[in-house]
Amino acid sequence: MRENVHARNQIIKESTLDWKPLFDQMVMFGERLRPWVGDVSLFLAKLRAEDRSVMFEGAQATLLDIDHGTYPFVTSSNPVAGAACTGAGVGPKDIDEVWGVAKAYATRVGSGPFPTEIDEEIGDTLREAGGEYGTTTGRPRRVGWIDLVGLRYAARINGLDFLAITKLDVLTGLGALNVATRYRGPGEAIFDQYPYHQTVLHHATGEYEQLPGWDEDISEIRDEADLPQSVRDYLAFIAEFVGVPVGLVGVGPGREQVIWTAAGRESLAARAATVA
Repeated sequence: MRENVHARNQIIKESTLDWKPLFDQMVMFGERLRPWVGDVSLFLAKLRAEDRSVMFEGAQATLLDIDHGTYPFVTSSNPVAGAACTGAGVGPKDIDEVWGVAKAYATRVGSGPFPTEIDEEIGDTLREAGGEYGTTTGRPRRVGWIDLVGLRYAARINGLDFLAITKLDVLTGLGALNVATRYRGPGEAIFDQYPYHQTVLHHATGEYEQLPGWDEDISEIRDEADLPQSVRDYLAFIAEFVGVPVGLVGVGPGREQVIWTAAGRESLAARAATVA
């Protein structure tokens, strides 16, 4: 053992690599980060005592959750709403309102089950209109019709209070729109609820109801009442099926291209944002 330690020290001593500049640089970064390192749980408790608003933003999505997602095509963590408590050190009762964010259609990156995937030409049109390409890799995302079975499952898992439906403008001009309201599995079995067994989901396809589409440009609309009736019907169908009101609608990529619905204006989030 003593000979091994001696040999290691000798290698370090004889190394031509100068570690000091690197060490000094790391110390410098450490000092710059020092003011931002602390007890997050205590910090949040103080904010709550001051009646301040705190927003937790989760990464990825419910169906990529390692416990509740499409295993094994999942991430290595829990991106569901409840994980905010675990990760930030706050109690479940400290979460006052939970929002779910979903596109007006469905996408998936990489492999894994995708019951509502569109393989036809309309899928290419949807991908182009929505800019569905990887931010870093540029890889085309898989696209499909909105999956209300999966969305209702996500609403249950997260205890959603409101939905934010984004990229609604991307559906403009596509004609009639399909919405998946159940799955057809192996042996022609029908599933009205999200399958608990992964082998079912991996072989499931969507069963659809068809809703009227729209051709009007909605990207400049900022009031729910100004949306075409078919757009409002589409949103109402989603809200009724999922059992969660739509509180916010995205009609373009800009920060200002959002519409607060009547239901959304009653939310804590709207009040915190001082929405009239």
